[in-house]
Amino acid sequence: MSPERPMLVAGNWKMNTSLDEALVLAAGVGNLTVSGIETAICPPFPWLVPVARAGREHGWQIVVGAQDCSAHGNGAYTGETSAAMLQPWCGMALAGHSERRRYHHESDALIGEKVRSIAGAGMIPVLCIGETQEERDADQTETVLERQLGGAFRAAQGADLNKLVVAYEPVWAIGTGQAATVQDAAAATAFIRGWLRQHATSLVGTTRILYGGSVTPDNAAGLFAQPDVDGALVGGASLKAADFNRIREAAAALATREIS
Repeated sequence: MSPERPMLVAGNWKMNTSLDEALVLAAGVGNLTVSGIETAICPPFPWLVPVARAGREHGWQIVVGAQDCSAHGNGAYTGETSAAMLQPWCGMALAGHSERRRYHHESDALIGEKVRSIAGAGMIPVLCIGETQEERDADQTETVLERQLGGAFRAAQGADLNKLVVAYEPVWAIGTGQAATVQDAAAATAFIRGWLRQHATSLVGTTRILYGGSVTPDNAAGLFAQPDVDGALVGGASLKAADFNRIREAAAALATREIS
């Protein structure tokens, strides 16, 4: 049997839900076991502990992830949360989501340092990359992806990245309802796989590449059918358990990606 990459479907709840809503939503996901894939949910920071506790109590087969993580281990960094603080409750953390890049002006180097911190704590680092509408219109998609990958990898140099996940999230498609075509997703994820093959050979076969950007139950199957798409980072549709579960089931229909 060939080694395989298990499909991963992760829900990013962003700054949504009350505590009661978060627990109900988590239960709606956790109470449905979808075999053959991995599932993750990323609640807002205040709800990480109660959601993680509920998951342990009920035996949900889902990973709880953080939406961000400090690059620092400890110190005078008001408002930040370190990887060591997250690790008792989380198995994953995002780094470099486009909204962090846009609203908080996070650099590729800082994002790479966050990846290093997340990996160092034994969690799954999800490195988010993607181009804006202006960059896409200027035919700079590959230039942007290469810069973001290179900057992050240089800053994370020396870290154990065997659990690394890369999420391709075209900024122009996030929250707009305008998802990339399957051809767009296939081209971008193939470029990312090719970059890994050239610059991080040991990771090319094991690194999962997710698509993120207006993923819905209706377009998920077509996106997952692309050879270098190993799952999805889901935004709006992850706030409805029924929709998110349909996306999970679409991933389960393909189940795995063989290493190539």
